[in-house]
Amino acid sequence: MSKTIKIGTRGSKLALWQAEFIKNKLLAHQISCEIVVIETKGDKILDQPFAEIGTKGIFTEEIESKLLSNEIHLAVHSAKDMQSTLPQGLEILAFTEREKPNDVVVSLNKNFKLDDSSMRNKVGTSSARRKALLNYFYPHITTTDARGNLQTRVKKLEDQQFDAMILAYAGIVRMDYDHLIVDVLPIDTFVPAVGQGSIAVEISSNMETTTRLQLRRILNDDITEACLKAERSFLATVEGGCSIPVFGNAVAIGNFLTLTAGIVSPDGKKLIKEGATDSLESSVKLGQAIGQKILNSGGREILKAIDKY
Repeated sequence: MSKTIKIGTRGSKLALWQAEFIKNKLLAHQISCEIVVIETKGDKILDQPFAEIGTKGIFTEEIESKLLSNEIHLAVHSAKDMQSTLPQGLEILAFTEREKPNDVVVSLNKNFKLDDSSMRNKVGTSSARRKALLNYFYPHITTTDARGNLQTRVKKLEDQQFDAMILAYAGIVRMDYDHLIVDVLPIDTFVPAVGQGSIAVEISSNMETTTRLQLRRILNDDITEACLKAERSFLATVEGGCSIPVFGNAVAIGNFLTLTAGIVSPDGKKLIKEGATDSLESSVKLGQAIGQKILNSGGREILKAIDKY
């Protein structure tokens, strides 16, 4: 490959870590590449919760426009930030091998426990899913918004704006904040966001075939891809986004894949969760089936109530 591959990314330390991870994989195969930093709407607006901004493409839109104009060749995102339906002319080339997808509790207080109802602890999170799950499992907890990059959020924790935060294990470990973890939340109950723990690599659909195949061979993890196809087809079926408290996690064992997914009302009053298993080859069909089951079991009513709100 003669040309230099331009890798588009947000400018946060975690986003740059992800872009460097992709760059190093390509360099290991003697592919010339460089990183191009692009500021997104989500990076510019830090004083409003996601639900107020409108979350469609909040961390991806500006980067995707550079892909469409051929100013960059690859866009690197946290897979959980990716819309379930991409803009016309774009596609996902690869999903990297997934880090542990769990959410974790981070705090400066090593004795902090979510289930300690003797005190009304304040927990910071900017995720609609995490807020709703906290309301469901730990109704005594008070939540407060915690926008900003990971370093900004940790500074807010140090400034005692809240007692703890709920964050993704992957980001905490990649940024060397694992010493702040006081609890790893169980994946079967506190189910993570769709795509959490994996890096998604997006391209223009008109990328030259030989280049596409070479890059995909280097970057894609087939098992992670099957899992995320199931999760993302569920997300597309329920038309969920960052402002909708849906969750989904798929696990592959042998030639079979088990998907657990659902939705919880923002006030935590109602949680609908379903799980099923199918072959790896049927991952998209599995996600669609669970999505329809969730909608028909009361999920549609939760979504309507959120829209009205």
